[in-house]
Amino acid sequence: MSFLIPQITDIIDIFLIAFLLYHAVHFLKSTGGYQVLIGLGIFFMIYFASSFLGLKMISNFLGIFREYWVVVLIILFQQEIRGLFTKLAVNNRMKNFFKNTKKSSFSPLLNAISIMAFRKIGALIVIENDRKLNDYIESGETIDAQISYKLLLTIFNNKTILHDGAVVIRADRILACKVVLPLSENVEYTQKLGTRHLAAVGISEISDAVAIIVSEETGKISLASNGNLITDLTIDELAQRVKDETGK
Repeated sequence: MSFLIPQITDIIDIFLIAFLLYHAVHFLKSTGGYQVLIGLGIFFMIYFASSFLGLKMISNFLGIFREYWVVVLIILFQQEIRGLFTKLAVNNRMKNFFKNTKKSSFSPLLNAISIMAFRKIGALIVIENDRKLNDYIESGETIDAQISYKLLLTIFNNKTILHDGAVVIRADRILACKVVLPLSENVEYTQKLGTRHLAAVGISEISDAVAIIVSEETGKISLASNGNLITDLTIDELAQRVKDETGK
C-alpha cells in the first residue's frame, strides 16, 4: 500500500497544478474569457455524450473540431493571450514617474488635475513607461511640449477640438493629445464605466502605463494601473497611489 502514500514530488506537482488552475481561472474571469471557456466545456460534454451513446453523425461532426482544438483556443483567446504575453514581456514595473522627473514638471500636472476635478472637466492622462505607446500616439496629435497646467487645461477644454481622447506624457513632456486608446473588455468594468474610464483600464491592461482619469460628471479622480481601477482619489492619494504602484 506504499503506492498510496504521496511523495514530496507528488505534493509539489499537485500544488503547482492548483496554482496554475487558480490563476488561469482568475485571469479568464477578469477578462470575460471564462464565458467562452464554459461554452467550450459544454461543447466537449456534448461530444463525449454523443460518443458514449453511439450517435455517430454528431460525434463525427464534433470530432472535426476536436482535432483543431488548440487552434480554436488560440483564435478565441487571442486578445487574452496577447495581453498576457505583453505583461510577461515587460521586465520591470513602471519606474517612479515622480522620481525621474523634476518636481517643477510634476507640480503643473497635479495643479491641472486638481483644477479639472474642481471644475468637473473630463480628462484622461496616460503616463508612459518602459513600453512605448507609439502605435497609439500615431492616432492623435503630436505636441511634444513641457508639462504645463495651462496647456493641459486648454487641451481638455470641451470647446477645443483636442479635448476628446487621451494625453500621453513621456518623461517630463506632453508628447501627444487626442490619442485613441483600446477599451477594456473586462465585464467587471464594461457594465458600469464610461468610455474614458474603459480606455484608461484598457491601456493599463496591455502596457505598463498608468492612466489618470477625471470624471466629467462627478469631478472624481481615478487611477488605472495593471488592469485595475482605483476611484475617488484626492490629489494626495493620487500621488501616493502612483508611488505605491511603482514600488517607491
